Amino acid sequence: MRILYIILTFLFCTLSAQKTLSFDTLKLKEAKDMLADDYGNLYIYKNKDFSFTKYDSLGKQLGKLMFTVPYKVQSVQNPLSLVLFSENAQEMKFVDQNMNEIQKVDFKQKFGFIKMAYAEDLQQLWLLDDSTKRLIQYNFRNDTTINSYPFDVSFDDLMDLLVYETKVYILTRKHIGVYSLKFEKLFEAPLENGKRFRRENETILVVADHSILKYDPEKGMVKIFEDKEAQIVDKNILSYFEIKANKLYLYNLEKIRETKPQTEPETRQNAVPTVTEPSSEKPAGEEGTKKDTEKKESEQKATDDTLQQLIQDTSDVQTVGV
Repeated sequence: MRILYIILTFLFCTLSAQKTLSFDTLKLKEAKDMLADDYGNLYIYKNKDFSFTKYDSLGKQLGKLMFTVPYKVQSVQNPLSLVLFSENAQEMKFVDQNMNEIQKVDFKQKFGFIKMAYAEDLQQLWLLDDSTKRLIQYNFRNDTTINSYPFDVSFDDLMDLLVYETKVYILTRKHIGVYSLKFEKLFEAPLENGKRFRRENETILVVADHSILKYDPEKGMVKIFEDKEAQIVDKNILSYFEIKANKLYLYNLEKIRETKPQTEPETRQNAVPTVTEPSSEKPAGEEGTKKDTEKKESEQKATDDTLQQLIQDTSDVQTVGV
């Protein structure tokens, strides 16, 4: 009964953490990707027309970009400067909060073929040059190459790149790899359908089709959110987001965390086995059976006494009447 209570409590708290947002399903139907910034704004990318549209949490359109070739959105964590990279166009765009282009970096004239690019900040880029098999640190503000490292890693099915604190994170369709700048492999693990990295301070996350995972140097990839029925998932600093059945759902991180202290201590308490000391008394089952028998005999005796008294009273009435 206690376990059932715990399950129902956890289920109630989880459902209360979930919220359906009033978002037009037609806007979500053909979405190829969705991203959420830390202010709650949502960005929908559609492959059908290469459109990238910004909405507020109520579904009101705030801006829109139309491309002629596919672009990969690196991150929307800073809505004042969005970063987009196109392998086809060999360029990177920076877009402001109103979805207006504020700067474009063209790689065709200076480099070979850039397979993936990562904007570390508003000055430096990290570029994977497929033609020279090198990782290039490039300052696009003054058009100078800061460093260049031999990086002969397979670029097949490459999905994303991230460089943080002298570590290079490579994401493909089926794997994640962590390398040093000297091309030393520090970590590798299978990971299906990974789409992009997300960095929150020192935490490195991977957003996949149906789940979000955290990289732990000791434990490897730890799954922190999953819904196999979801079409697209993402998160910001406050919530998880998902599109499921063309509807938009939000899971509040604080409410999800509040369920853990309520359930985990009781679960651990139930898991501890009870130790009993040997006893010279009779087993509890035998003692219980004896008590039940004595109870039944007492009840039967009370019934007999009541019946005997009733017979005696009837006899007395008949005598008086005669």
